[in-house]
Amino acid sequence: MGSERIEVGRHGGVALVELAREGKFNAMDKEMFKAIGETFRSLGTDSSVRAILLAGRGRHFTSGLDLQYAASQFPATDDPGRAAEARLRHIQWLQDAFSAVESARPPVIAAIHGGCIGAGVDLAAACDLRLASAGAFFQIAEVDVAITADLGTLQRLTHLIPEGIVRELTYTGRRMDSEEAARLGLVNRIEPDREALIAAGLEMAGAIAAKSPLAVAGAKMSLNYSRGRPIEEGLRHVALWNAGTLVSADLDAAIKGRLTKGTPQFGDLTE
Repeated sequence: MGSERIEVGRHGGVALVELAREGKFNAMDKEMFKAIGETFRSLGTDSSVRAILLAGRGRHFTSGLDLQYAASQFPATDDPGRAAEARLRHIQWLQDAFSAVESARPPVIAAIHGGCIGAGVDLAAACDLRLASAGAFFQIAEVDVAITADLGTLQRLTHLIPEGIVRELTYTGRRMDSEEAARLGLVNRIEPDREALIAAGLEMAGAIAAKSPLAVAGAKMSLNYSRGRPIEEGLRHVALWNAGTLVSADLDAAIKGRLTKGTPQFGDLTE
């Protein structure tokens, strides 16, 4: 699997997805968005994938939206109503590419080095976990090109860091370095450089991949479902999940592994 914009490698049950437009600092054009959506929809339903590590090649994780691509999307027209409808459909298509990351069945870890700018923040916010290298930075840069961020940052980031910080970053466009991001809880860990970052990401993804894929999938589903809902509603949802899945072979394997001090082996999920 792969494209001109994305490269995918496999490390056992872990898929390594790399943004591969390094000559353009991984700027996101139509082909990049298309590749992200297709890749995560495919990996997200692949029964052999237990965890996904998302990284960027080259100098930056991503410089965000390719402005030349953006400028070409809305040509002049004599019918503003039809133009508005076309813009709406296009923005929703872009949103769906990143929503595919959030809705992928296995957890997605973002390994962020260099700049994570504009649409890059939208993408990182759609991931389950984020690691960063020293010197990395985040920037909600849409305000500097007179755009309201519309691919998920404003909807997802307030569940990860305080809303006041999100508003400051959004209104001012200032950079937030990896140390501040870690202090606020956006980043789980900081590594000294990209090489160490990828190694740490693969190690974390491998630890997740060794767990029951059914339990991990259920946990991700419950966390996503419960966000923004009353606690009672989330409790009822996870109760239904466990009522249906606690009869799985994974529970027996996990308990036997604990009792024998062995390493349990879990089968793949179904497609």
